[in-house]
Amino acid sequence: MIGGLGASPDHGVCSRAECRTAATWRIDWRNPRIHTGDRGKTWLACDEHVDYLRGFLEARSFPVEVAAFDDTDTADGDFE
Repeated sequence: MIGGLGASPDHGVCSRAECRTAATWRIDWRNPRIHTGDRGKTWLACDEHVDYLRGFLEARSFPVEVAAFDDTDTADGDFE
């Protein structure tokens, strides 16, 4: 899933609540309590919110990967 907190899979918008800025980062993560190793989530982030969103997930000890994003990226649901 691309998005999460208010983003649309049609275009890359930051997943931070109420942010409508174009995304430049892709944050792949999973909650080990509910997601098996082959299933995860993707949030998108602008430059201003990438550290906030990453920190939010890392504070919960969720496995997190951050990579550059552009609108040609697609989420396949895989997470390592």
